Amino acid sequence: MKRGIVLLFTFLIPMINWAQCAMCRTQIKNNVSAGDTSMAEGLNNGIMFLFFTPYIVVFVLIFLWYRYSKTTKRVSISERLKG
Repeated sequence: MKRGIVLLFTFLIPMINWAQCAMCRTQIKNNVSAGDTSMAEGLNNGIMFLFFTPYIVVFVLIFLWYRYSKTTKRVSISERLKG
């Protein structure tokens, strides 16, 4: 049952997103042709936010891993076996 729900959402969500793109594009075209560019700027800012967020998260995780690896003491395998 759970697999069916996951499968349904996997195929349904891209269709919903594709349908909304046409509505957003039409609304932006209407606003820009009327001289109002604030909605287009907001949409562009949202797109940039969604584009850069995963990269920022990955770089923060890499930085934290690097900082943690520098602070921990390295122990050789032979020292661990003697332990």
